[in-house]
Amino acid sequence: MGSEDLNRFAVLVRERLRLREGKEPPSRRLAGALSDLAEIGALAPGSRLPSERDLAQAVGISRGTVAAAFNTLCETGLCERRHGSGTYLREAPPTGTPSFSGLLRAGTVLADLSTSVVPDPSHLVLPPIEVAALLRTPSGHGYDAEGDPRLRALLGGDVLITGGAQQGIDLAARVLLRPGDRVLVENPTYGGALSVFKRAGAHAVPVDLTDPRAVRAAIELHRPEVVYVVSVNNPTGAVLDLRHVAELARAEDVVIVEDRTLTELVYEGDPPAPLADAHPHGTVTVGSLSKVLWGGLRVGWLGAAEPLLARLAEAKQDTDLATSAVSQRLAAELLERNPVAAWRAELAGRRDYLTAALAAALPEWTWERPRGGMSLWARLPGVDTDRFAALTRRYGVAVAPGSLFSADGRHRDRLRLSFALPPVLLDQAVAGLVGAWRERG
Repeated sequence: MGSEDLNRFAVLVRERLRLREGKEPPSRRLAGALSDLAEIGALAPGSRLPSERDLAQAVGISRGTVAAAFNTLCETGLCERRHGSGTYLREAPPTGTPSFSGLLRAGTVLADLSTSVVPDPSHLVLPPIEVAALLRTPSGHGYDAEGDPRLRALLGGDVLITGGAQQGIDLAARVLLRPGDRVLVENPTYGGALSVFKRAGAHAVPVDLTDPRAVRAAIELHRPEVVYVVSVNNPTGAVLDLRHVAELARAEDVVIVEDRTLTELVYEGDPPAPLADAHPHGTVTVGSLSKVLWGGLRVGWLGAAEPLLARLAEAKQDTDLATSAVSQRLAAELLERNPVAAWRAELAGRRDYLTAALAAALPEWTWERPRGGMSLWARLPGVDTDRFAALTRRYGVAVAPGSLFSADGRHRDRLRLSFALPPVLLDQAVAGLVGAWRERG
């Protein structure tokens, strides 16, 4: 790596270190910063890292810190040392490295608490519909760019149907962000969005969005292109009143991406009002049916005022031409026959069932009772949950470690635990968690 390349790389490293400011040891912060750069492509697979001495001098840290960070990266399998040559980023990421997309690729488990979606469609009242009816669309060919008119009407009218909320967030990033842009996010926040922002080359800046002064200061300091808001927080289940964020964003001409995928699942009190009410021409609203019908439908939507909605629709056509017509027709039938209230009541019961079982079996764990959402945000004292999540799989339980929901490496003592499974599987999950807890080092 030449001197100019090294200087440019050092700037990226210092920026990632700044975003990771917190209570982590310096070497762990550096290891996390280098891992971030690998994930967003600033370090190509197979590339050689700068020498310990060169990186230490360029970034302004001790050589011992760099050496310890390199050791951490090699221990986790992200990097490898080659005798007489240096330290290299591996060609492929290690299979045990936690990633948000990896939650859906991790294989068969007895009880999966890692994903926050409806686990199966058994709660649904199924419509008496013939296959031929599913295949009839306004266009005939099924490539209806904005989506099925009947489904759009059920979801509020002026919306763009997407292949789930994840595609919606990705489309918003494609339209709104460029490499180097900043996005204000809550900490913790939805890990799938953090992955999208990293892939876009944007920097996620953690801010306490509930504090108007902190939001104002962050907008003035970072000049973000986007504020990403999850109104019913995923992973914590907190129900947030963030109208002040919309008002500040409107005053500063900043776009809000409001993730409302969980707002139908508020168990105490009313759901938060849409931020588009306060910032109508600068808000992209993300929704999904994966929380109320079934994740396997892969149906979500985006709402925005023109011309922003037209830009999102154009980006979607470039991506996949159109969302599955059959999924949309089926979703419309299911929506008309399945009021959310019944599923919400069932989930509230499962939430209380899991919290009672955990309190009895694992009294060392703590959490705040979630007012909404589908998951519990549990704290495990003195435990690195990246490693603990790998251990729980040996006991047949999948969980999501807290680091997946943090833009700066915090929350490594937390787990997101879905309570959407039926009680019989929640019992199996708790038994497996108890076994892993007893075995932990």
